[in-house]
Formats: sequence, C-alpha cells, structure tokens
Amino acid sequence: MNKKRIIFIASIIVIAAAVIYPSIVYITSKSSNDSSPPTDNQVQAEAWNKGTLEEQAKQLTALMTDKEKIGQLVMYTPTDQADAFSSSMIKEFYVGSALLNRHLQTAAEMAAFTNQLQQWAGESRLGIPLFISGDLEYGAAQRVPGEATILPRQMAIGATHNVEHAEQAARITAIEAKAMGFQWSFSPVSDVNSNLENPVIGVRSFGQNTKLVSDMAVAQVKGYQAEGVLSSAKHFPGHGDTGFDTHSTLAKVSYNEEVLRKVHLPPFQAVIDQGIESIMTSHIIIEAIDPELPATLSKKVLTGLLREQMGFKGIIVTDAMVMEAISANWGAGEAAVMAINAGADIVMANGSVEDQYETLNTLYEALQDGKIERARVDNSVERILYYKLKMNLFEQQSVDANQAAALVGSKEHWEQSNQIARDSITLIKNEGILPLDPKTNDHILVVSVAYADWIAESVRQMVSGQVTAYQAAPARGEKLDAAPEAIAEAVALAKKADRILVFTQSDRQLPQGQIDLVNQLLATEKPVVTVSLGNPGDILSYPNAKAHLSTYALDNWYWLTPIPVSWDAAVQVIFGASPKGKLPVILNETYKEGYGLRYP
Repeated sequence: MNKKRIIFIASIIVIAAAVIYPSIVYITSKSSNDSSPPTDNQVQAEAWNKGTLEEQAKQLTALMTDKEKIGQLVMYTPTDQADAFSSSMIKEFYVGSALLNRHLQTAAEMAAFTNQLQQWAGESRLGIPLFISGDLEYGAAQRVPGEATILPRQMAIGATHNVEHAEQAARITAIEAKAMGFQWSFSPVSDVNSNLENPVIGVRSFGQNTKLVSDMAVAQVKGYQAEGVLSSAKHFPGHGDTGFDTHSTLAKVSYNEEVLRKVHLPPFQAVIDQGIESIMTSHIIIEAIDPELPATLSKKVLTGLLREQMGFKGIIVTDAMVMEAISANWGAGEAAVMAINAGADIVMANGSVEDQYETLNTLYEALQDGKIERARVDNSVERILYYKLKMNLFEQQSVDANQAAALVGSKEHWEQSNQIARDSITLIKNEGILPLDPKTNDHILVVSVAYADWIAESVRQMVSGQVTAYQAAPARGEKLDAAPEAIAEAVALAKKADRILVFTQSDRQLPQGQIDLVNQLLATEKPVVTVSLGNPGDILSYPNAKAHLSTYALDNWYWLTPIPVSWDAAVQVIFGASPKGKLPVILNETYKEGYGLRYP
C-alpha cells in the first residue's frame, strides 16, 4: 500500500481554534460527527483504499470530521510565500484547494512553494492532498512571468481559426503548470463575446461566433486532458454580453432564454460533452433563469440548469467571492453558504485573511445549525475527492524543481507560441502602405499608449535605421489616454520621422485622447500604420487610417498582462511576414467575422 494513503495518527489531538489571529476563532464542533475517529491506522486506511474511485471517495468522506469536510469546500488564497497562515489553513483548517494568484519569478521558486503547501497537506490528520490552481488563460506565465512561456490571448487564438493552435496552447500551459505543481487551470474562457463593449471579457474570449468558441474551448479541454491537468470553463452561464465588470459591480443580462440557449450555453454544453472536470460560475444575474440572484448564488442556475438540464457531473467552483458583485451585496460567509446551497462544490475564498476565516467559520456553523444539509456537503466532498484520486494526487504530491526549470519556458514552447501569434495578426486595412521594407534606413517613430519601449525594441530587431519610441500615456494606470501635451510631443517627433507606427489600446470604446493622437499623426501626411493592442474595434474610431492591424494582445488589466509575442508578430507582419488572421468578431458591416486582408 502506498505510504501517502496510510493515515498516521499517533494520538488524537484536539485542535485549538485561534492560530495566527487570536481574535478569529474557527468555531468548534457541535456534533458527534467531529468526535475523534478510531486510532487504528491500518483499519482506517483499509476502510477507504479499496473498490472503485467513487467507492474510495465515499469511504474516505465517511472518515472525515465536519471541519475536514468544510475545508474541502474552500479554496483559500495564500497571503505570502510559505507563510504561517498557509500552514494553519492547510494543517489545522483542512482547506482542500489553493488559489495561487501572485507572481513568482522562477519555475524553481514556484515548484518549491507548491511542494511546501503539499507537504503541509500531507501532515494534516488524513493527509488529503491539495488542488493547486490558478488563472492560466495565457499560459503559466500568468503566474511565473519571468520564465514561463507567454501565449497569445484567446481572441488571438480565435483569430487563427485553427483548433490545433488552441489545443497546442493548452498543452503548453498544462505541461509547464504541472511541472511547477499546479493541477488545475481556470481556462478556457468559454464566454461568447457578443458585446464588443464588454469591459471584462474582451480579448479573453475566443470570439463572437458560438461555434468558433465551442470548437476552440473543446480543443483546449482536450489539450489539458492529454497532459493530465484539470481545466475549468468560465464564466457560466456566459459573461460575454455584460456591460459592467463584476469585479466592481453586480451585472444583469436581460436577453431572453432563447438567446441564452442558442448563443451562450452551447460552448459550455460542448465542453461538458467532452468531459470537462470543472466549471466556474459567474457573478451575473441571468434574468431569463433567475431574475433575483447572480448565477453563483442561484440554485436555479447551478442545480437546475447546469446539473439537471445540461448534465454536468464535475466540480462547480465559484468565481472569486471577493469581487464586489458578491462582497458588496452579501458578506463572504453568507455568500459562501448561499453558493453551497445553490449547488457549488468549492467556494473561492480569495479575500482578506479575515474574509477567508469568515468563509470557513460561517460554512461550518451553517452545517451545525442545519442551514446546509449534510448530504449536500457530503456530495461535494465525494466529488472533490474522486478527482483527487483520479489524478493520483495521493501518490505524487510533490514535483521536481530541477525538472520544472528545464520544462518551463522551453525553446520549443516559445517557438510554438510565436507561430500561433503570427497566424493571429489580422490585416484590417491597407491602402498601399504595407508591408514596409525591413531593409530601409528610414527613421521610424513608434508611438504607443502601452509598452512603447518594448514594441520599439521589436522594431529595432527588424530594421537597421533609427527607431524612436514615445510613450503617449502613463506607463501604468487606470486611464489609458493621451493628454494634449503628449499628443503635441508625438506630433513634433513625427515631423522628424519618415514613418510612424502608432499602437492604440482599449477594452471597449477608445478614449478621445487616443483618437486625437491618431488623427493628428495622420494629419502630418507621413505614412502611418495603426495597430490595435486590445479591442479590434479601435479602427472604427479612426476610420481615415490607411493601414491597420489587430493583435488582440491586451485586456483592461494591461499593465499586468503584457503579451509581447503578439506585438512582436504584428511588427513582423508590418515588415513583410504574411498576415493570416481573420476577425473572430463583427466590427461593422464592412469588417465582419472572418474578414482579413492578405498581401499580394
């Protein structure tokens, strides 16, 4: 029998509640279910280490105390690397999952961190391993930007119209994430971006066409499954037609049920049919199903629609409960109880330390008081343990830091990422300006509202002439716009240059300052190439541009999510590489889905 499955209990320990913050006490047990289990280790191990995985999960659940069960329902967020808070949450409060939302610079550091978390899990009473998860929409680089391979955003992959690229991106992500100790990626984004002014999805979506999104999402699930990593389709039942960001407000969608079922649900049904292991909920009110509660808290949505009608049998995990759509309307604890009662299996408790303790305390108290049915809890715990057993986490909890360093950010992965990016660049407009001659000695001015120096360096790799960079907006900030003095400076520099490359970025409507910047550069009558870094609809704000490319590189958290492979690819197309991308969204009657020019 494997050592990891033998339960070592030398004596029964009654765990005191206050650990780090004495004022925050984990509520003690009120039921006989928390009485100490038998001390015969062999009997306990034999009791659950036989039969099918479902039977093993059920038998192990029967050995668990209420505290241990509640812990499995909570995904906590470490506040620091290998800190005392993590140790107590894992070893004493029995949390079953960890969300890693911070950046570490090296693969070896991340592997050491996840190994420490799993070691603590192994030292808990039953030694149940953790699920270690993260948002990995554009690769493991979302967590380890210093070394991991950066992949194009999902709308860029959608612009390739190549499902093999989607699967390959997922495989790269899974290989690198798994090497560092992750077992769970919160991807693919399966939202159909039917509202071009959606402030939170945008280039995170594969596109506007339901079939395209479905095909791409299924391909990514296949890639994750092939490499043994859980994937999670989000944000159920579809976040693509909202006009508000649920990080800051509670949003509603008012389309009818027919639109919901024809446009937004098919990608989720497609990945369910593919056997996806988890689905993440959205904090939006779908009026056609439940006009009162957001999906995360709605039994009509999670149990009635997702479980009963769509047949999903995997793990339902909530989106971050700290988002103001939830936290501003319900407290962390109350919302957690509502989510579990609605049908969620795991609550993502990524708020403050106090919020995370409140989540655990309130769930535990609700179970003792009968506000959550015991069968509801057991059902979720059994499901979670089933997937931990299926992934062999009890057998192999740690990873090799040296192997992680060798696999993460490999040359092969970077080459594949660069190819996907090159195939995504979409030529929207070209009135005799492109391609530019890379052999020219012309003075080229690069004007951008984001990452001007980085982009200019990409241009320098292509040409021998002088390249000047000008950042026309703050390097980091909420408002991506160009002030009048910045526009004047850009125009002055343009008059000294031979050719101008100007990069704009929006998550929905382009700010007026950026529009003025482009138009005044066009007025110099120098050859100008415009490039959208984010929303491909930027071209609609400066229709007089004569040459325009879309990269789909940046979302509204642009300073956190640089995707240099995409703007590098755009620069390559500007200087002669073949543009292959096609719009995955509709911009207007001229620029429809599938539109994309080619060089002669």
